[in-house]
Amino acid sequence: MPSHQTVKAKILAVDDSPSMQGMIQQTLEQHYQVLMAGNTVEALGKLYHEGIDLMLLDISMPGVDGLELCRILRKSPQFKSLPIIILTARDGASDQMEGRLAGATHYLTKPFDPEQLRQTIARILKAQKPAR
Repeated sequence: MPSHQTVKAKILAVDDSPSMQGMIQQTLEQHYQVLMAGNTVEALGKLYHEGIDLMLLDISMPGVDGLELCRILRKSPQFKSLPIIILTARDGASDQMEGRLAGATHYLTKPFDPEQLRQTIARILKAQKPAR
């Protein structure tokens, strides 16, 4: 694979809100390959088949919520080091603490600042790259 920037990082955004999915897609599609999942089951399918580089994860979803999904992924050797950014409307200090305890790499609240989201993702992905 060429080492220059032809291959875009794959980001999986997990959110049950179609309007939020649209905003995330719009914010990131120029820089990344963006995949969407509306629930945990869909997210797991894509995680196992797509080679995801980073995941954006909402907490409030039907069925298994984002925190539980985060905990499940952290127990799996395959996804232990996957960067997970929790992107949620829950902005309390206890929510953020819960996100960290579940294994989130970073915690952002909605409504999000598009530039802040892009910068956070870029910083985390850069930190993930092995030094050459």
